[in-house]
Formats: sequence, structure tokens, C-alpha cells
Amino acid sequence: MKIKDICSRMVVVAEGDTDLREAARLMRDHHVGALIVIDGAEGVTRPIGIVTDRDIVVAVVAANGVRPESLTVRDVMARELALAGENDGVFEAIETMQDKGVRRLPVVAGDGRLLGIVTLDDLLRMLANELGGLAMAMQRAGRRETAERPVSRAGA
Repeated sequence: MKIKDICSRMVVVAEGDTDLREAARLMRDHHVGALIVIDGAEGVTRPIGIVTDRDIVVAVVAANGVRPESLTVRDVMARELALAGENDGVFEAIETMQDKGVRRLPVVAGDGRLLGIVTLDDLLRMLANELGGLAMAMQRAGRRETAERPVSRAGA
């Protein structure tokens, strides 16, 4: 299965000059834990970073005397952005998350344009459904075998 088939196309984004208070509001209003920071140069939306609710807590709440209005998303975003290509497979995305130690991957087209986002939760849900399907197949196979070949009573 390709990542483009399971990623969310609804991505909450912010430009680099967005202040942290506004970033936090966007996360709250959209019930997400991260914003993809974008650059819209040349009319193409490309991801250039990611900022999480944890980044905001560490940069502002845990720091003495820092006001959220004094910082922008660009000041606290992770610049080394782990990405998934739209044609990457599920296991490639999982491997990228594992290698990079991230829980979210922006999904990009071949030209670098932002298409969506896939999260660890998305992948866990999808894998749980697939495992449930395998368990159901095992149960049905057992029932089918029992129906086709009832237990014989040797010596009866």
C-alpha cells in the first residue's frame, strides 16, 4: 500500500513568520499536535519544517522570561524534516519514522509539493485493521475446514 493512499490530505500549515501564540491556536482549533511550516515560493507549497506542541512548550513554557509573541514558528521549528514520498510504501514510512525518531511525516509529490501528512497513529490504525483482517481469515479458515471435514471418530 502506498502512503498517498492512507495519508491525511487535510494538513494544518503555517508560514515561518507565524508567531507561536497563533501556531498554538491553530493546533488547538484543528485538534492537531503539529503544524507543517511551508514556503509558498513560485506558487508551490513546499514543507520546510515542522513545529509541534512540544516544541512550543520547550521554547516558551519551560524557558524563563520568554514571551510567545517574541518567537515565530521559524525560531523553533525542526529544520531537518523527515519526509515520505507519495509512492513510498507503508513499511518505508515506518522505517523512516524509526530511523529519524519522528511521529509525523509530511507526504510530498515528486516535485516536493506538500500533499498530506501521515502520523504514527494513522499507521497503527491501518496496521491494526490489517491484523484484524488476518485474524478473521484464520477463524474462517478453521470453520471452513471443520465444516468440510468433520471430526471422524476412529474405531466407532
